[in-house]
Amino acid sequence: MTIALERVRRSFVTPVAEIVDSLEQCGEVISWINDTLIPSDDSDGLNIGVASLTKLDQQITQLLTTLDIASEDSSTRLEHIIDDVSRGIPRLAYDLHFMKDGALALQSNLTAILHQARDTLPPSTDVVLRQLHELDLIKSRMESVREVLREAESWSTLEMEVTSLIAEKTYAKAAERLSDASKSMVVFQNTPEYDPRRNLMINLQNQLEASLSSALVLAINAQDVASCKEYFAIFSIIQRESEFRNYYYAARRSSVITLWQTTRLAECGEVSEEETRDDRQTFTEFLRKFYDALSSILNIERAPICSIFPDPRNTFSSFIASTLSALQPTYPQRLSSLAERKNDVVLTELISALRLTEDFAISVGKIMEKVEFAADAPMPRRSSISEKPTHARRRSTRMSISWRHGPNKSVPSSGIQQALSQASEVMEWEQELFQPFLDFQTDYGSLEKRFLEHSLAEITASDAKERVEDVDRPRLLRERAVDIFGLAEGSMGRCNALTHGYGAVGLIWALDNLFKSFMESWATELQTNRSKTVSIDKSVVEDEDLADLDYTAHDWSNIQLCLHLLSSARTISERLAGFEMKLRNYLAQIASQFRMAKDDPVNFTIGPVRGEGQLLEQSTLNSVELRTLLDTIENDSTHFRPGQTHPPHEPLLMNARRALFHFAQTCQNALQKTILSPLRQHLSSYPSSMMWSTAGDPRKSETDLKVPTFSLPPSETMQKVAGGLLNLPRLFEVYADDDALSFALQTLPHLDFEMLKGLTESLVTETPVPSGGHMRRASVSFTSKTSVADPEAVSSAWLLSLGHTFIGYVTQEILPAISSLSTAGAAQLASDLEYLMNIVRALNVEHEGLEKWRMYVEMEEEDMRAKLEDNEDTADSILADIARLRGLE
Repeated sequence: MTIALERVRRSFVTPVAEIVDSLEQCGEVISWINDTLIPSDDSDGLNIGVASLTKLDQQITQLLTTLDIASEDSSTRLEHIIDDVSRGIPRLAYDLHFMKDGALALQSNLTAILHQARDTLPPSTDVVLRQLHELDLIKSRMESVREVLREAESWSTLEMEVTSLIAEKTYAKAAERLSDASKSMVVFQNTPEYDPRRNLMINLQNQLEASLSSALVLAINAQDVASCKEYFAIFSIIQRESEFRNYYYAARRSSVITLWQTTRLAECGEVSEEETRDDRQTFTEFLRKFYDALSSILNIERAPICSIFPDPRNTFSSFIASTLSALQPTYPQRLSSLAERKNDVVLTELISALRLTEDFAISVGKIMEKVEFAADAPMPRRSSISEKPTHARRRSTRMSISWRHGPNKSVPSSGIQQALSQASEVMEWEQELFQPFLDFQTDYGSLEKRFLEHSLAEITASDAKERVEDVDRPRLLRERAVDIFGLAEGSMGRCNALTHGYGAVGLIWALDNLFKSFMESWATELQTNRSKTVSIDKSVVEDEDLADLDYTAHDWSNIQLCLHLLSSARTISERLAGFEMKLRNYLAQIASQFRMAKDDPVNFTIGPVRGEGQLLEQSTLNSVELRTLLDTIENDSTHFRPGQTHPPHEPLLMNARRALFHFAQTCQNALQKTILSPLRQHLSSYPSSMMWSTAGDPRKSETDLKVPTFSLPPSETMQKVAGGLLNLPRLFEVYADDDALSFALQTLPHLDFEMLKGLTESLVTETPVPSGGHMRRASVSFTSKTSVADPEAVSSAWLLSLGHTFIGYVTQEILPAISSLSTAGAAQLASDLEYLMNIVRALNVEHEGLEKWRMYVEMEEEDMRAKLEDNEDTADSILADIARLRGLE
């Protein structure tokens, strides 16, 4: 067996080595297996696409055998290595001890050899070597003294030489003389001579600069490139490169600075009412002219700057930044004045100004590309103070969560570094350009809210007059809803234009407040103007089945008004769900853009200009709330399957949903109040009826004979009330096909979730409950369903709610208003309550309070007293009321 295994092993030696080498070079196991199992072409040259199962099984068996052999060889080699290490470790300590002894012996030998060498050196030779060393030291010090004396001699004539060269207008030689003298300043450092010589150097440089300034300005204005280049070299030699740039920038930007300063804008409060003219221009019109003028100057300066300056790209950046920082009034001041004057509608003006600014930045970027391609090879930069900027650079110090954490997986690190370096180069002028907009961008949510509120006020400005003129209010509500949704859809474009998606959190907040304010205004109007009527559907009033109901024309009008308003609310709810889907798609696009910018910052940026995107990334808009929102949107989109009608997610506009259902609840309460108004009218005189104080027990005869007793008939008032309750199902049969009744059933008064769920499963749509609502939820989810409502179930829900509402009114307001109850009055009240209980049970209404009233009223006085004694420690308000009415307290 062993011999056979060894033969097999030898036959597989070469394949095993090759397979092991290929396995070590392969990064993925699956790809290695696929490559290894690829069948070779047969001898006939036929191309076999897929190997037969038999051949594949043979290859797998052979590969397994090969891997087993390789594994066994590796185990054997590992065992040999472990054995060698085990045998070598005990000897290691001996080898280290031996090396230590050898090192100590070598040290002692070296010490002995050193003593012997010193002893062999004659004393006279040692003295000569020391003398030579001292002479060399003296020589080097004398040479240093000579150099210092020469420098001192040159400094003594420096002022005279430089002054004479300046007088002769030999500026280049004067600059070289000052440069040479500047190099020797190090000699006098930390000596009393340093400060006087430094002051002399600065004074002479100032004289040279003053002599050159007038000629430099003339050369700049005349666009004498050769002279400017010569003067730039002189300024660089005397370490005044930054001053040259200041002269150049000031001369070339003078026209646009004058344009900015001389233009007075009425929108920015710079023109008084007396000075207002018909031809005044807006801020955006002026801004377009300003950017056009600045672009023209940049195009003109492209060739001179490339010829004069060694770093044309950085020079262009500094030129634009210095121009923007030199504006008076400043760019931020004019934007602030514009915001104060425009107030609620400043958002559109800011968006227009930002678009013009972005277009200008894009055009500048193209000029930068031309400069970069046209410029010569970069010249070595001089180490001078001109490296420092000549104007203050405002940097954004806001901290935020960066979208670019961690290494990039799709772009090489060198590409990322190149992109980031290019971005840092142009950041100076881009930051000066977009910094004024940053405060308004971070305040986008408030600006959008103010704009929407102003637009809402304009849309609804004429509604008050139309309502006075008795316009169809449900129709007006639907029309205004169309206007509001159109206004809201435009907000996504404004958010993208001003913040490029970073203001998504503020957008949702503003939209939520818009719909909330709109619905709350209509709910308030409904509560305060219920007396207003609308046109009446004559077919309902003249219905023979409803002719005997106690509703007036005004009641029918209110019923139809509430139903139409509920129908409008249902339409708005469906429109709101569709709008939220659009909003989610917009947020999903933002999340996708942000993800691409994070994965590939070289090819994808947030916004058209990289510098603006970096400012927004560093602002407070890039917050935890934004990250959470976009992550949630992406997760919802990932888990949403195309076959689903509605994705499983929470609504974005929570307050809007609550306000909508609060409005629906207001309509339902108004409708119920109108429906129950005849019943309440019947009970208006019920507490003051004389029958409650009638003496005697009508169930007993005057002779106290033992005769059978019978239940008292209900009072006439209670019979009318019962008749009205029994007519309620007929009323709902008329409106059975009206979808308005099935909307927001969960907000019906006195109808909890379990009751509603017990009526029908198809109508249960869990929705937000308005603040102060009567419904309680263990959890609330927002899932809209398209199931058709069952009219009978809807009618049952309404009848159940109406029954509880009416019985609550009876037990809480009518019955406690009775002043007193005699024995006969208590018997009559018990009969009325029992009759009322039988009626409401037909409507599936079970009311604990009504049952208690009936039970306590029927009690004998002795039982009542005992009940009161038993309930001294417990507060039973109904028992206390009945005891008070019967004079037991």
